[in-house]
This record gives sequence, structure tokens and C-alpha cells, in this order.
Amino acid sequence: MNLKRLEVFLAVVDCGSFSKAARAVHVTQSTVSQHIASLEELLGSKLLDRTPRGILPTESGKILLRHARKIVAETREIPRAMKRLAGLEDAVLTIGASNIPGNYVIPEAIPSFLARYPRVSITVIQGDSRETVERIKQERVEIGIVGTRYADKDLLFTPLGREVLMLAAGGEYGSARGKPITMDELAKLPYVAREPGSGTQKTVQDALIRAGAEPLNVRICLGSNEAVKRAVVNGIGVSFISETAIRGEIESGELFALSVKGLDLSRSFHIVSRLRRELSPQAAAFKNMLLELHRRRRPRR
Repeated sequence: MNLKRLEVFLAVVDCGSFSKAARAVHVTQSTVSQHIASLEELLGSKLLDRTPRGILPTESGKILLRHARKIVAETREIPRAMKRLAGLEDAVLTIGASNIPGNYVIPEAIPSFLARYPRVSITVIQGDSRETVERIKQERVEIGIVGTRYADKDLLFTPLGREVLMLAAGGEYGSARGKPITMDELAKLPYVAREPGSGTQKTVQDALIRAGAEPLNVRICLGSNEAVKRAVVNGIGVSFISETAIRGEIESGELFALSVKGLDLSRSFHIVSRLRRELSPQAAAFKNMLLELHRRRRPRR
């Protein structure tokens, strides 16, 4: 399908005559007639009728008109989209994030992104994984990073690497340091949990169910990893926490990691967006930056 022919066809319909269309697209009237004849031959149908009100599309012409407008508009948008992607001038990017990605993954990526696209303004809205997914579905944010994947036919989940969840404990459990505990022993320990919508909590619950373990002895539910860490440091109980989030506390000796026999917890982060919605240039650029940084960090085998 020749784009110029579609442009000529649209001009004839919009102008209502061959002569006016010729002037509008800067060709001769005979060239306009040739383009229309070529389209009619290609499609095997008459596309235009001469009426007292001017040139009007036939029923076949109306079908072509609907599609031609989309094709021509999208084609004309390509150079503008490429220009926006190259410069991303004064663009705004709103990102959703669950706890760990919002505190660690995104802040690590933002300096590189802003160095490349200094005129993009970024807003990060944090919540748990379920809240972040809902914000994307409601189009309150365009792209998000979460710690769990949900079965949703309207969303696209792109893997962004894995992390380990460690069973963190404070000094009062020092006698268990270096000694793997059983899942039965885990079930008897006071446990500090994240809220039900948390990706961390979902990962833990799914792993325990797969292992056939007893339910955790939950003493308290808290809404952030920082709150969970402080509760564990202060002796309220133990908790599975992202290795990234407790690295500093383990190095300082505030916390240590317990191992559980038969239980190896890890999870994937995912970049999530709407499946049938094209990302804006700034969102696409940020997604590519995240994937690029992940590839650089991934150890070679």
C-alpha cells in the first residue's frame, strides 16, 4: 500500500474535488486521478462518487478512509516520536515501585538516567506490589517495579533479575547462629510479617506452601521493610527480608541470617506496564536503562 496514494485519497475526500486535492498535495490533477485509479484497481472496488455536493466516499471508500487516516497519522508521528526519544525535552515520568525497588533499585538507576536525559522530571510513588499494580491498571503511573508477578491478562511483566530473601534475626537468637533450623522450629519462632499485599510476604507464603511447612507464628504485621528491620533489631521476632535491605545491618552486627533446612527463598523483580499501551519515550527509555544496568551487573558464567 503506497503512502502517497493514501495521502492523495484523504485530500480528495477532505477537499471534495480532484482539483482542490491536487493543489493541497502539490501534484497535478491527472496525478491525483492516477493515484485514485491505482487504489481502486488494487482494492478491487470503487472508492469515490461524484455527487452534487462534491466527491464523496463510497461504502468501500469509507472503510479505506477510516484505516487510511490511522496509517497516515501514525506514519507522520514516527519522526516526532524519534525526536522526542532522542531529546526527551521537558518530559515527565511517573514510576510506581514496591518497597525494595523503590528504596534500592530505582535510586541506583536514576543518576545514569538523568545524566543521559537531564530534562526529564521523575516522580516515584511507592506502595506494596499489589498497590503498584493497581496504580498501573488505573493509569496513575505508567511503569512500575514490583517484587512479585500477578496473573493479569492486561499487564506485561518483564523480569529484572533475582534477589535472595534471608531469615533475619537479632542478638537474642545468637545461639542459633550458624546452625540451620528446621521448618518446624521456624514455625515456633515469633515472626514479624509484611502486610498482605507485599511481594515479600507473598513470596514467603508461596514458598512455605510448596514446602508443606506449618504457618508462621506471626506476632505483628508492618507496612515497610524498614519497620520490619527495626522490629527484628529490637527483638520482636525474626523475618524474611531482602538481602539488599539488610546488608548494612548484617555488616554492622545488628542482625544475622539464619538458614532453614529445605527452604531456599529467592524472587524476581519485574518491570510492569499495561500490555496494550505503548510506553511514552521517557518510560521506554527508563525501562531500557533498568534492563541495561541489570545486564551489566549479571555475573558471567
